Amino acid sequence: MFDADLASRGLGIELVEVADGAAVARMRVTDVMLNGHAIAHGGFVFLLADTAFALACNSWGPATVAAGGDITFVRPVRAGELLTARATERTRYGRSGIYDVTVTRDDGEVVAEFRGRSRTLARADRPTAGGDATTAEATGR
Repeated sequence: MFDADLASRGLGIELVEVADGAAVARMRVTDVMLNGHAIAHGGFVFLLADTAFALACNSWGPATVAAGGDITFVRPVRAGELLTARATERTRYGRSGIYDVTVTRDDGEVVAEFRGRSRTLARADRPTAGGDATTAEATGR
């Protein structure tokens, strides 16, 4: 899945490790990721956490997507800092799951906490070989 994730790879996100229900990804913050306050734009921090979440919830095999996600930013991030996102499965039930992701900078300080809710796609919801999604996937049902 990560090999096909052009958005994450295009931002320099690296897959560090993946195991059943867990994943670690990292990203170096660049100048183009800064907002008007000269700190990392929250959207980039969210994207890193979301990528680790996606890797963890897809680690079991079946195609799984986000049903929702929330993030709390705890500390500012500056250009040049290396961020690491560690995703851990909290629970899976039926086709749903809950995952927590802690984002730290290279000094080990927590900069953000993310909670993601996943949904494993039913076979009919999966994209076709040509890449087109079915109606169920396009509408999120």
